[in-house]
Amino acid sequence: MTVHLIKLCVGVDDIGHLARLQAGRVAEARRRGEAAELKHVTRNTPKQASKILDGGSIYWVIRGFIRVRQAVTALRPAERADGRPACALVLDPKLVRTELRGFRAFQGWRYLAPEDAPPDAGLFDEADGDVPAEMAAELKGLGLL
Repeated sequence: MTVHLIKLCVGVDDIGHLARLQAGRVAEARRRGEAAELKHVTRNTPKQASKILDGGSIYWVIRGFIRVRQAVTALRPAERADGRPACALVLDPKLVRTELRGFRAFQGWRYLAPEDAPPDAGLFDEADGDVPAEMAAELKGLGLL
């Protein structure tokens, strides 16, 4: 049975901003001679790793809304900058838009059951742009999202 992760995307303004940050991280890995894969390093290894690797994704909360997800393709041991152990979530570089869903702030990551995950709304294309956070909040408040 699949399970997903959900995480706040702190300091990111929109999906395009996330895409540019991730592209920069992959380019930096290439410059260092490392594998050109997209990784998000987290302090703890998920206990439900096998369920995540069974088709799970990480859902990103940007400015108070779940907006996008990425498939988790692998979990690897990693090391933080201070030398302590960590876990690298290896992500598919494709950003899949989701229907906007409000989500309150929290620390770290949480598990997200498939039935609680918002439906997909198509692949992200930089040319399409993104709904600004303020507009999304207002539309959500009006019951239009």
